[in-house]
Amino acid sequence: MSDAPARENPAQEIPFEEIPSLLLSMVPECADSITEMFHQPAETAVLTEDAAVMLYELLAGCFTTPVLMPQLRSDSPDTHLLTRCWDFVERIVDHTTQHVGGAVYFEVLDQLLIESGLVAAAWPYMRERTRARTLLMLDDFDVRLPGNNRR
Repeated sequence: MSDAPARENPAQEIPFEEIPSLLLSMVPECADSITEMFHQPAETAVLTEDAAVMLYELLAGCFTTPVLMPQLRSDSPDTHLLTRCWDFVERIVDHTTQHVGGAVYFEVLDQLLIESGLVAAAWPYMRERTRARTLLMLDDFDVRLPGNNRR
């Protein structure tokens, strides 16, 4: 691909099988949902093949719905938590595996379009690659975010 050092493209450093563990380590607030989804302790569940195979379900049911969205909707969000959430997304948003890219797109970014104001609430916490991917999505849906995307 490129001659850039691996640290500049963290998505390539993370095998998709390790993404559930990365989620738990970066956003431990997901632990209860992971435990409930997999009927075993989160620390064990994220090491199973099922957790990686079920990445769409993991992101939707253990990250986006119970952790990320409530913070984005909050009048007083936990800025440290939101920063960690979007740091996690940044690590996997440009992953070369279609399974991971699709999961991030449909279960995280696309969910920002379900109600007005979510993209704007998320924007300050997003990093460069996540913002670029979000702008492409907004353009695809012909959604305008004042000051960020325009034709």
